[in-house]
Amino acid sequence: MHGTRYILLMLTVLTVLHRDANAVPPGILHIVVDDLGWNDVGFHGSEIPTPVIDELAAESVVLNRFYVSPICSPTRAGLLTGRYPFRYGIWNSVVSPSRRHGLPPEETTTPELLADLGYQDRVLLGKWHLGLASTRFHPLRHGFTQFYGHYNGALDYFTQQRMGQRDWHRDYEASSDTGYTTDLIADEAVRFIQQRSSGQPFYLVVCFNAPHSPLQATDDALASAGFNPQRPLAANTDQRLADREGTPTYGLRGRGNTTRQTFSAMVRSLDQAIGRILTALQQQHLAEDTLLVFHSDNGGVPEHGGSNQPLRGNKFTCWEGGVRVVAMVRWPRQLRPGTSEALTGYVDLLPTFISVAGGDAPAELDGRSFLPFTQREQHDPDRVFILGQDTAVGQRWKLHEGEYYDLQTDPTETHPAKREEIPEDVAAALQEAVRNYALFAGPASNTALPMPPIWPPPAWKLPTEDHE
Repeated sequence: MHGTRYILLMLTVLTVLHRDANAVPPGILHIVVDDLGWNDVGFHGSEIPTPVIDELAAESVVLNRFYVSPICSPTRAGLLTGRYPFRYGIWNSVVSPSRRHGLPPEETTTPELLADLGYQDRVLLGKWHLGLASTRFHPLRHGFTQFYGHYNGALDYFTQQRMGQRDWHRDYEASSDTGYTTDLIADEAVRFIQQRSSGQPFYLVVCFNAPHSPLQATDDALASAGFNPQRPLAANTDQRLADREGTPTYGLRGRGNTTRQTFSAMVRSLDQAIGRILTALQQQHLAEDTLLVFHSDNGGVPEHGGSNQPLRGNKFTCWEGGVRVVAMVRWPRQLRPGTSEALTGYVDLLPTFISVAGGDAPAELDGRSFLPFTQREQHDPDRVFILGQDTAVGQRWKLHEGEYYDLQTDPTETHPAKREEIPEDVAAALQEAVRNYALFAGPASNTALPMPPIWPPPAWKLPTEDHE
């Protein structure tokens, strides 16, 4: 980085992060939603009403160039470690029920680092999806002090079942709580905010499984979305999964008249759930000094009702619609609302959270704190972000499947740029990033763990270390 740019960056850091040395570090609330598309929120022009998310965006710095992995598990791994998850074998697929790997115990995570910085309460609510072959992959083994939610992805919203077994837990044990999953997660988040250790900083990660399929909405949400009980119901978009896993009732309850209507109703419930959490923060006088980050784990899936228009592509792809997601950061006491066009992403979350907590992030990270880029029209033109085996993106240019795209003039990736239009140093940096993917990629952790005689286990009770 050039000297002048470095000095400006450091001045911005000091301005943004100036705090009384004796002050208690801020609370950190990290909300991750599942398969929410670019065109699934009101402030992006969607027909789906999201008044809470829209108001949150108005109070936040909207991260307009925030990138994630094109699928779920890698994003969740990277946001907890600050490192590209292909370094430790979480890539190209999710950590599904049959896979024997997970987030490696040797990876240093955000909650582990925050434990040394005075954060006594480090809580994960909702979806884990980072390993269920053994308790060695459990959230409580990665620095969290509390866990409430589910290990698998794509569980039934009303029964909390996957593969015929109920996947709902508090810490290591099965939970008997029943209800609609979005509401259960919000209930627990509100309960924690109300009952947390007073006067102590907290780290609360709320991972909603909504609006991921199966598409299931409550009666009230469907009614608000225009459901007509006299008309036919939409097809179960996860019927193939239900057939493959031998669970004929999976995903059947809560369907609307169309796929998009059902999806819309789910987003409405999600928006209301987030509103309840924000209200609890306000009632506990925590909103002003809580750093809140909100984003989706990847782009939407049109087959399951999501929309990424006008961006090209969807989940599972490295087109913008798969990897550029709705994202924002709010910290009323420190950040002025606005929009940042700086290149940021999921691996930046660990160093961002550690910096606001007053610590130093580990040296061997792929991310960096994005807070210095939130208060000025300041970008790092030298930064390049690896998005996949054949995809890398910079502040303006993107290399995808051998073609270059100018995201400044062609954000919808309609026409590849001519090679002579690409500055030589930019092309070289993007090409190097793509080559680095192969150099950085590492094996999955603990793939040799045996499959127990009965799988899935009753109530998804994870095998213990003795099983290994």
